[in-house]
Amino acid sequence: QVQLVESGGGLVQAGGSLRLSCAASGRTFSMPARGWFRQTPGKEREFVAAINWSGSTTYYADSVKGRFTISRDNAKNTVYLQMNSLNPEDTAVYYCAADPQITTKQGLWDYWGQGTQVTVSS
Repeated sequence: QVQLVESGGGLVQAGGSLRLSCAASGRTFSMPARGWFRQTPGKEREFVAAINWSGSTTYYADSVKGRFTISRDNAKNTVYLQMNSLNPEDTAVYYCAADPQITTKQGLWDYWGQGTQVTVSS
């Protein structure tokens, strides 16, 4: 079992920045890959970013490339999502996920956090 807890969401104006955190506990060594996804009401959960254990491989959705950065601190069992140049289309609940292997496919991730709300006002 792996437990994931997201934090750092909130309300920000367009053009602003937020940093999300995802703290993991439990059998984290068995689920080294981490991902961020987001979901708005009535829409499917969509991939945002993912990172492997060492940080040597990262994936980003086209919609966030150049604005968002995923990183991790393995000593703290924490993954971060730095979000810059936010716009109202980034408004969503953001979820952290864990899996043995890095992937962009949301259906393949084994563990999920409860989510944190990000709201970007225009």
